[in-house]
Amino acid sequence: MHTHPALHLPWRVLVGTVGTVVILAGVVMMIVPGPGIASVLLGMLILSSEFRWAHRLLRPARVWSRRGERWAMRVRNELLSRLRSRRAARAELRGRASPHGAPEE
Repeated sequence: MHTHPALHLPWRVLVGTVGTVVILAGVVMMIVPGPGIASVLLGMLILSSEFRWAHRLLRPARVWSRRGERWAMRVRNELLSRLRSRRAARAELRGRASPHGAPEE
């Protein structure tokens, strides 16, 4: 749409309208049950595809999401490490125990 000069303004109006409607729906969903914050962020994401001010407004959300992703990966790796060590400890205990309760020689 950016290549054709006659469609540039209608496209920006359409993107602005859709983004605004999604943001307003998000504001309503903050009051009534629904994914309000997610809808507001989605509306801002839609607006940021055409408007520089919306792109700048989303910067803190992008930083926050990257921090959250790093934290989640760290927690996941920590939990997987614990799980692996527990499995290794159980396997070691099974190796020491005699099979089917038979006495060891």
